[in-house]
Amino acid sequence: MEFVRAFIVGGLICVVGQILLQRTKLTPARIVVIFVAAGAILTGLGLYQPLVDFAGAGATVPLTGFGYTLAKGAMEEVQSSGILGVFTGPFKAAAGGVGAAILFGYLASVLFNPQSKK
Repeated sequence: MEFVRAFIVGGLICVVGQILLQRTKLTPARIVVIFVAAGAILTGLGLYQPLVDFAGAGATVPLTGFGYTLAKGAMEEVQSSGILGVFTGPFKAAAGGVGAAILFGYLASVLFNPQSKK
C-alpha cells in the first residue's frame, strides 16, 4: 500500500507541474523555483511533514521534497547549533543528493556523448 500512496501523491505533484506548464506562461525554471519554495514554506509551517509521513518517497522525491529537505535541515541545525544553522543546515541536509546528481550527470555525459539540438 505504501507504493500506491507514493505513486498517487508523487503523480499528483507532477500533474500540478504539468498543468502549470500547459496552462500558464510560467517557464520551467520558475515552476522549479515555485515547487522548491512551496516545499520549504509548507515544511516551515508544519504542513509538509504529514504528507511525507503518508506518502514517503512520493512526497520527498519531487522538487517539493528538495525544499522540504532544505527547510528541515535548516530547522534541525538551528536547534543544535543556533542561528548559524540557517546557513549550514540546508547544505548538510542536501549535500548527498546534490553530489549524486553532479556525479551521475557527469557520468551520463561521458557515456552517452550528448549533443545540442539543431
